[in-house]
Amino acid sequence: MYERKQEILTKILRAGRRTYFFDVKATKADDYYLTITESKKFTNEDGSFHFKKHKIYLYKEDFNAFKSILEEMTSFIFDKKGEEIISDHNTEQKFINN
Repeated sequence: MYERKQEILTKILRAGRRTYFFDVKATKADDYYLTITESKKFTNEDGSFHFKKHKIYLYKEDFNAFKSILEEMTSFIFDKKGEEIISDHNTEQKFINN
């Protein structure tokens, strides 16, 4: 019988049409890993809508390298372009704790 993996901790970041889900889940060996899911809402011509989702899985053995590269890349962007948001539209961001 299929057993759904329990989510240990979830955080949600809403950013305009995009929503990011950060989920800590347990492996079969009862260790933890992280999934990051981007969900983006699209509206069809008839007014109906659908979501496209992209997901990455991060395991503990990759956390330090991932964090290091993420910090390096975000620092590069802030150093080169500053922290001011340059956009055609304002997007409201909300961070939700679950």
